[in-house]
Amino acid sequence: MNVWIFNHYAISPDLPGGTRHYDMAKELIKRGYNVTIFASSFHYSIYRETRLLPTEKWKIEDIDGVKFVWIKTPSYQQNDWRRIWNMVAFMLRVWQLGRKLPEVIDEIEKPEVIIGSSVHLLAVLAAYQVAKYHKAKFIMEVRDLWPQTLIDMGALKENSLITKILRTLECFLYQRAERIITLLPWAHEYILHCGVARKKIAWIPNGVDLSRFAYVDQDVKRRYLNEFKILYLGAHGQANALDILLEAAKIIQSKGYQDILFVFIGDGPEKPRLIETARKLQLNNVKFENPVKKVEVPRVIQKADIGVFVLHDLPIYKYGISLNKLFDYLAGGKPLILVGNPINNVVKETQCGIAVPSKDPKVLAEAIINLYRMSPEERQIMGRRGRAYVEKYHSIPVLADKLEKVLQEVVQK
Repeated sequence: MNVWIFNHYAISPDLPGGTRHYDMAKELIKRGYNVTIFASSFHYSIYRETRLLPTEKWKIEDIDGVKFVWIKTPSYQQNDWRRIWNMVAFMLRVWQLGRKLPEVIDEIEKPEVIIGSSVHLLAVLAAYQVAKYHKAKFIMEVRDLWPQTLIDMGALKENSLITKILRTLECFLYQRAERIITLLPWAHEYILHCGVARKKIAWIPNGVDLSRFAYVDQDVKRRYLNEFKILYLGAHGQANALDILLEAAKIIQSKGYQDILFVFIGDGPEKPRLIETARKLQLNNVKFENPVKKVEVPRVIQKADIGVFVLHDLPIYKYGISLNKLFDYLAGGKPLILVGNPINNVVKETQCGIAVPSKDPKVLAEAIINLYRMSPEERQIMGRRGRAYVEKYHSIPVLADKLEKVLQEVVQK
C-alpha cells in the first residue's frame, strides 16, 4: 500500500522534537508499505531552515527508507501573524506539490491513502483536497483539538469569527474523513458533536521507539556528577507552564538543598523570559540548555534522576494527554513528576512517580524532596513500572498494529 502523510511539523531523528510519523513509517515499511511524509523544512521550535538551500522550494530525501518531501515555508520567530502565514503557505504548497509530484517524479507513486495530521487544520484540509484529486482514501489524524485548545489557552474567544470558521472547518473534515485517528483517549466525546459515527474514530496515542533505549551505557559521563537532576525536556512555550518549576526551584534553594539541580533542555518563545526570571530570582540551581536531537534523548534522560512535565489546569485535558516527553521518560526508566491532573493520569495509574496539582509550587517542591530522600532502589522500582507500561502499550510496533488495522479497513471499504 502507498501511504502519504501530511504533517506540517514532522521531523527526522536528527532534529529535536517528536518523531511519531517517522517512527510509524519506518515500522510500516518493514511490513511492506511505501510511506511518504510531506513536511515543512522550517523547524517549528528552533526557528530555522533545516533542509533546503535558499534556491530550493522543495526536495525529496530518503531517511532510513522513509521518503520525506521537504517543503519551504516562510520563517517566523514567535507565535504571531508570521506563524499563521507559515501555516497558510504550507497548505498551499503541499496542495500544489501533492497533485503534481507523481506525474514528474518516478520515485513518488500515487497514494492509496492520505493521512492529514493536525496540529492545525489547514494541513488536514490540503490532505483532503489532494486525496480527492488522486481518488485516494482520506484519514484525519487529530493531534490537537482545534480550536478548543486555543480557546482554553485564551488565544481565541469562543464566539469570535475565527473560532466559528475553525469549528466549521473541523466538522467539515471530520465528516469527510474515512476514519479519524485521535491521540487522546477521550477525544471521541469532543468529535462526536460534529455528528460523526463513533465507529469512525480510532485511538492511536503517541509512543516511543524502544530500540533507542535498548543500550545500557555504564560509561556515560554524568555531566552533573554530584547533583540530583530534575529534567524538563521539551518545548518552552506558553502551553508548557514552566514558571512553576522555577518557583519550586526557589523554594528548594531556600531550604538549603544545594545538590538538587533543575535542567531545562529545549527551546521556544518563552525561553528568554524564563532565563530572565531565573536570573531575577537568583536561582543557582537551574540550568538552561539547547535542544537536542531526537536520537540523543535517551542519553540525556539517562543522566537525569527524575523527569518532570507540567500541564496548565485547563478543561481541554478532560479528553486526555499524549505527550512525547512522557513516553521518552517512561522508556528511560525514570520516575516522573506530573504537574496537573488529566483524565489519563499515567503516573497515578502505574505508580511510576508522583502527581501534583497545577499552580502549587510548594506541593511540587515537597514532591521533589520526597523523591530526593528515597533510596535509589525505590526510585528504580518506580522507573521499572513506567518502563513496563510503555513496553506493553506504547511501543511503536504495538501502535503500528493499530494503524495498519485502520489502513486495511479504509482500503477495503
